[in-house]
Amino acid sequence: MQVIDTPCVVIVGAGLGAIYAALNLAPRPVLMISPEPLGEGASSAWAQGGIAAAMDPRDSAAAHARDTIIAGAGAVDADVAESVTAEARAHILELTGLGTPFDRTATDDYLLSREAAHSFARVVRVRGDQAGAEIMRSLIAQLRHAAHVQVLEGVMATALRVEQGAVTGVEVARCGPGQSAPCLIRGAACLLAGGGSGGLYALTTNPPRIRGQVIGMAARAGAVIADAEFVQFHPTAIACGSDPAPLATEALRGEGAILVNRQGERFMCDLHPDAELAPRDIVARAIYAQTQAGQAPALDTRAALGARILSDFPAVARACRVAGLDPLRDPIPVAAAAHYHMGGIATDAGGLTSLPGLWACGEAASTGLHGANRLASNGLLEALVYARRAAREIDRALGTRHGAAPAVALPELPAAPAPEPALVARLRQSMTDGAGVIRDAAGLRRTLDDIAEVEAAQPDCATMGNMTATATLIAAAALNRRESRGAHYRSDFPEPAQPQGQRSAMTLDDAQSLRTPTRMEP
Repeated sequence: MQVIDTPCVVIVGAGLGAIYAALNLAPRPVLMISPEPLGEGASSAWAQGGIAAAMDPRDSAAAHARDTIIAGAGAVDADVAESVTAEARAHILELTGLGTPFDRTATDDYLLSREAAHSFARVVRVRGDQAGAEIMRSLIAQLRHAAHVQVLEGVMATALRVEQGAVTGVEVARCGPGQSAPCLIRGAACLLAGGGSGGLYALTTNPPRIRGQVIGMAARAGAVIADAEFVQFHPTAIACGSDPAPLATEALRGEGAILVNRQGERFMCDLHPDAELAPRDIVARAIYAQTQAGQAPALDTRAALGARILSDFPAVARACRVAGLDPLRDPIPVAAAAHYHMGGIATDAGGLTSLPGLWACGEAASTGLHGANRLASNGLLEALVYARRAAREIDRALGTRHGAAPAVALPELPAAPAPEPALVARLRQSMTDGAGVIRDAAGLRRTLDDIAEVEAAQPDCATMGNMTATATLIAAAALNRRESRGAHYRSDFPEPAQPQGQRSAMTLDDAQSLRTPTRMEP
């Protein structure tokens, strides 16, 4: 294997967390690894809702933390919630200074919307549903002028190099119609900021390449993975047959849109006092139940928004138009889709993982903020907070800064196996069937068996191994958690074991032991 040595901090990923961390590492040299052209293929750019922050003088960080803890169903680290929400306002102000055009009122205050499980309107938006795209556009403009950052586009990280218990490098491969053999890049430190795991499911709102590879890569290196069982399913993916499914942002319900079935009946009112603005797990299970019963759930925006949906929510309007739907005439068909992974690589308050030399932030990380059910629009906030913290801790750990680093150029590399599409499809369907919105022991065991068979069918493909590692961790952690809590719902254990939950922690070896023929139900 060819080896490249560089004094750069190597960042895997090119979404919000990766770019924000890279900017905060200045002037230390940074090398970013991005499978797609910069700005494409990252979940951050697809985020519609916005960033949650107590910007209204009548609101408070303490109230935001309280809502976060309540939504997290007894599994949120309260200290983390309090510290993250306390930083939220500062990050909104910094993004504003970097050029993000947040929506404003006539008096130039931030225009705030209310989303599910928030007790106050505190979601800062851009052009209705364009927050992720516009924030990314602003940060990418800054990154393009950052002399200390080099971006390797069209390159995917496939493995971590661990020597004497510490991470010393990242194996990367060229993307394309196939995949090249790996090349090892040894850097000063490594930050994983490469997204979540939604694409491991057959129905997802995540970009096509976001399939748990970064979490799996860390797990295969020996990192501890926390809360892997907690996968959030968004209640209102647009059910139009697209893969991935376009999203109908929760802000539509914040504006008064309602959920109805094929009879036109509004079904959420009898299920929760907050109706359509109940916590996401409750709404997702209600949508799933309606779908399973053949009741064709839909989001009706006509009375609440009318023609305003076209101007105020352009991404939703565009998705409807592409799918041949007319939200001015009919309700929008919806389904529950894998959307956000609350679990991930376990980190401390500064983003450091259980492996020396390795930090993580964003959806690939698990900080304790989200618990069993992420509060709406806390995802981008967490990415910002931990990206800056990780950058500062990496800078502190490395000490003396180097000057400019020579540009890294990958050599020509031979072709290597890419994941077989039929195996990927089988993996995604198995995860949906057994580790989806509603789970039980029998289904989770079948899923673990399927994952093992998929992995064995292509043992020489590192990318497939990363996907199956994360899938194994999700299913095994879900099998271990013999209760229902937040987004994790076990039909054979439908109640919480106790009011206050416990976070889970697991290595890949732990998880794989549950998919062997000798495993026992925990």
